[in-house]
Formats: sequence, C-alpha cells, structure tokens
Amino acid sequence: MNRSKNIQRLKSESFDILVVGGGATGTGTALDAASRGLKTALVERYDYSSGTSSKSTKLLHGGVRYLEQAVKKIDRVQYKLVKDALHERSTLLKLAPHLTRSLALVTPLYRTMEAPYYMAGLKLYDWLAGRKGLTHSHYVSAQQALQKFPMLRQEGLKGAVVYYDGQFDDARMNICLAVTAVEQGAALANYVAVESLLKHNGKIIGVQARDKETEESFPIKAKVVVNACGPFCDSIRKMDNPNVEPMLTVSSGIHIVLDKKFSPPETGLLIPKTEDKRVLFLLPWQGHTLVGTTDNPAPIEDNPQVNSKDIEYILRQLKQYFSMEVQKKDVLSSWCGLRPLISKLKSHDTARLSRDHIVNVSESNLITVTGGKWTTYRKMAVDTVSQAVRVGQLKPLRPSMTDKIPLAGGEKFKSSIANEIEKKYGYEKSVCAHLMEAYGNRAFEVLKLTQEFPGKLVESHPYLVAEVIYAVRCEGARTPEDVLARRLRLAFLDDKNTQTIYPKVQEWVKKEVAL
Repeated sequence: MNRSKNIQRLKSESFDILVVGGGATGTGTALDAASRGLKTALVERYDYSSGTSSKSTKLLHGGVRYLEQAVKKIDRVQYKLVKDALHERSTLLKLAPHLTRSLALVTPLYRTMEAPYYMAGLKLYDWLAGRKGLTHSHYVSAQQALQKFPMLRQEGLKGAVVYYDGQFDDARMNICLAVTAVEQGAALANYVAVESLLKHNGKIIGVQARDKETEESFPIKAKVVVNACGPFCDSIRKMDNPNVEPMLTVSSGIHIVLDKKFSPPETGLLIPKTEDKRVLFLLPWQGHTLVGTTDNPAPIEDNPQVNSKDIEYILRQLKQYFSMEVQKKDVLSSWCGLRPLISKLKSHDTARLSRDHIVNVSESNLITVTGGKWTTYRKMAVDTVSQAVRVGQLKPLRPSMTDKIPLAGGEKFKSSIANEIEKKYGYEKSVCAHLMEAYGNRAFEVLKLTQEFPGKLVESHPYLVAEVIYAVRCEGARTPEDVLARRLRLAFLDDKNTQTIYPKVQEWVKKEVAL
C-alpha cells in the first residue's frame, strides 16, 4: 500500500466512487466497487479500523439476542438481520480462513425450565443458517458443561446448551479489506480528512480533502461520494445540509482483557442474563480472555474512554457465574467502542435500537450507509455500491465479486502453513500459529524481513520485529499506534508491554515512513 502514490492519484484522477471512512463498511464498499471495475477511491481521517471496527466483540454471528427479539416482538427487521448475518458468516469463514474460525459457546443453565426455551431458540438459529450452519447446537449435562468450561460456578448448575458461531480478528480483517481493495485497483489513503463537499448545480461532485501529514488541502473529484463514517456519519451529512436531522443514536461498548486462565482455549461463554437483562460474552482471543460488552447511551467523540463503572459492571456479572474470583487487578487492558444505531425507533434503550443497516440518498446525491454490524459489512457494501451505480449512472464492468475474492492472505490458504514455518524457520509453535492466523499465506513475506530485522518484539507475546516493518511497508501503517493496536494487537492485550516497547517501535516506524 503505497500511500504517496495513492495521494497523487487522489489529486490527479477523477473517480466513479469516493468512499469517506476506512472502517469495515468503508473498506468493504471500496472493495466491492473496485471488484465491479469502477474507478474507486477512499479516504480515512485517521487509520483504517481506528474506530468501532477494531473494538468489536470479535464474533462473526447472526445474533442470538436479535433472534430472541425478532421472535418475541414479531420483528421482521431483526429476523432479516439474523438471516443475512448467518449467510455472511459462512461467506467470511470462506474468504478469510486465516482470520476466522468456528467457536463453541456454552450457555450455563441454573434453572431446569430454561433448557427447552434456549434449545428451541438455538434450533431456530441452526435452521436459519441451513446448509451454511456450523456444528448443531445441543444440550449437555452439568458435568459435561464443567468439562467444557471448568471456571463455571458449580452450585445450582443444571446443565448447559452449546451452540457455534464464528470468531475473527476485526482490525486485521479491516486491514486485509483495505489491502485487497488496493490490489483490485482502488486508491486508498489514511490520515486524509474531508473538509467540505464540492457541489455543482446542487449535486455533489467530490470533496475538499486535507492530507493530515503535510497539511496540504486538495480537491478529490468523484461522480458519487459515499459517507461510510459509522458513528460520525451525521457530521458528513451536516456538511451536505446543516439542517439535516440526525440519523443515529450511539451506544458504547466496553470490553476488558484477562489472562488466558479465565477461559478454555477453544470454548467461549455466553452469560444469558445480566443484572439489566442483557447478555455478556467471555471468549478466548489471541491467547487471552476477552469479556464484553456493555451497551449504554454515549456521546459521539473521537476517543471514547473506558468508564470504570462499566468495568465494575462486567466483573459483577462474572462473579455470578464464575467459581474463581476476577478482580480489577486481573484486567490487563480495556477499550471502548461506539456503535452506530439507527434511531428511527423512538427509544432510550440502545439495546433495542435497530442494528439493521440503511442506505440513504440526499437531495444532492450524498450516499450515506450506516447501521448494521461487522458480520454484515459485505452485504452493506453490495447494497451501497448498487445504489451508487443507480445514483451516479455508473457503468460497472461486472457484478459484485466480493463473495468470491479472498481477502489478503486467504488465497490458496493451507492449514499446514504453521508447520511449514516451524520446520523452515524453527520458531516456537505460538509464533508460527500467530503468523499463519494473522497473515495467511503472506506470512512468508513477513519472514523474509527477519533476516534484516530479527527477533521477537516482546518475549511474552508471539509478535516479531519484522512485523513492524511489514506493517509500514505493506499494510499502510503510519504511526506506532497503527502498528501496535491494529496491525498487531498488543495494545488491545497488554497495556504494560505496549508502553515498554512503544519508544522502539516509534523509532522503527519513523525511519520506515521517511523512506
């Protein structure tokens, strides 16, 4: 990803579609447009996946909770969302086999009468997935539940239901979407902010942009501009029309990271009833334990901060279901993400607002796509580009191809890659597994750099120094945060080691960016 080259393209070329926003929806839209042969550009004011798209619960799922709402309230919107998401789950497991996996989730039952209720819902979940379903859900005894998840509170445990969903690395997938879009011909640049929308005869013809690295301002011309700014989409809509009514309500999602001892490596836990009747996930992730999420109304801001009350809330719920104590000192890191929720429902309860997406076209032809969730990013992109083709009277060379294009590293993926790395390079198994799961068949491109940049980044984690260099040269990283938080995941896992290694990473990144 040559940023300088892409900046020059943005300045000198005219595009069919310009996407504003480099999260999952934005990069997915850029990839879809490029796959159709449309001349495509994308700008992101910070880094790819620097917002909500790197701060999810890391599940590729239809949404068991949404299905429950759909049935209880006879809600077609939620029902359709679940069905679409289950279809997309299957597609993404195929397109990015290195970044995704199937995961068993245990739901403990402490009342006998709960079993038929949960089993009926999960069987419906399986049925909606159809042939694209994973392993069928099933009931297990209390003893079997404890074998699968030994940390469960034994007192009063009647049994559990087990179902299966997908798990993934959200930020890595977002980066792979960006890389794949560039390889399909799109011009992408991070750290480029949109200052205003350009219009002719009342219709949008591009944007005035600013390169945040050089502070240079320049126009980008496009037949259609797509606003894919997630929780911030209303700010772009106000550039178009200062009097427009807000489209979104935003909720905050807090996650915490614990040591791996708090979860088995292959099984997650769904806590079905918290003190405020919401659900909580506890998942094995990146050799650690991920717990979340909260769901509270929140202000729209660039860097939402973790609220200590939310951390205390999560720990209280664990106390109800765990046989082992989890304290604040066990929290290795935490983060807060903002969810864009379509606010056409008049409700103060953000847990009940719609997760389904919407594609809106303004009078000046600004296309805004928002809502949805990570699992459905590809469908959101397909719908958005199809709308852009209509609005801009564009002429794609082919239909959408994104259900067939593997994401970067997923091409000709083999599960034997980790063994090949171990045999050829002699790294410990955790390093080999990490390289395979983060880069797929492109792991060997990273390993070529180890001759010049040998060694591990942090002894207690599987990351290599060579990955820092690869992140800048091949994946568009521009700052130490880009590397440590989104190309690698150290900043999401271990605050202490991130602070320790930060100065050295800053030095390497500065040298590489200057080349």
